[in-house]
Order: sequence, then C-alpha cells, then structure tokens
Amino acid sequence: MTSSPTPASPGQPSAGPDAAGPRALDQRLDALARQPFRARFHLRGRDRATAGLKGPATLRRHAYDLIAQRLAPAEPRKDGRQTPYRGHPVFVAQHATATCCRTCLQRWHGIPKGRALTRTEHVYVVDVICRWIAREMEDGAISGQDPCRADPDHEIS
Repeated sequence: MTSSPTPASPGQPSAGPDAAGPRALDQRLDALARQPFRARFHLRGRDRATAGLKGPATLRRHAYDLIAQRLAPAEPRKDGRQTPYRGHPVFVAQHATATCCRTCLQRWHGIPKGRALTRTEHVYVVDVICRWIAREMEDGAISGQDPCRADPDHEIS
C-alpha cells in the first residue's frame, strides 16, 4: 500500500494504524510537512529543551497519557480546541502531525470521529507524534543529556 500526500477520505485507503511502519510514518510526516499550516511547527525554545532533557521514553509516556485524556474519547471535551500550541513538545507535535483533534485525525489519518480510539489507533497516534519529535531533534544540536547533571559542581546537581 502506498501513502498519498493527500488527506485520507472515505473512498481511499487509510494511512492510519494499518500502515504504521517507520517508512509509512515518514511518508505521512513528509506529506503533512508540505501543508503550510503544519510546516510552521517546529520544536523551539523551552519545548525543544524539554524534549532534549526528558528523552524519548518519557515523552512517549507523556504522549500516551495526553492522547488518552484529550483525544482518545469518542467525544473529547472541547474537541477542536483542546490542544495548546505550546507548553509541551507533544502539543507542538500534535499540530505538526494533524493529531490535535478528532477532525484532523479523521481527515489526515483516516481514524473516524464519534467513537473512542482503539488501542492500535492510540499507539499509532503516539508513534506519529514521537516520530515527528525524533525527526525534529535529529535536526538540532541539543543533546539528550541534562547539562546540570553533566557538571557535578553545578549547584542543582
């Protein structure tokens, strides 16, 4: 199955959980990055530092929990406005990857609205978010090590 750069529609195969391999995720992220609104989002400042300091395992847990609370229910509270634009790397990634609300999830990933996410869909959404964050961090110079812990003489260590 090939991934098209256009949004999923009822007549097209889904690019969602059934096509969740690394290559399929990268193709979906490349297609999303060509959309002017989605292309504006990058990890910067505090969100980038948080991603570097927390590391991928912690961010994955945060993403799983945030999606469970804000996106997984059949009818999320304040759907369409539940995801802040900044404040956590996962929030930025949600906007960049069209996993910010159930409408975007349906349009771009073929996951229908009106029912709770399945476990497979939940994991897929987290995989998309974490893959986007990993790609963002590859482009930058911030390492995953906490600079305070690297220096034993630092006052916070």
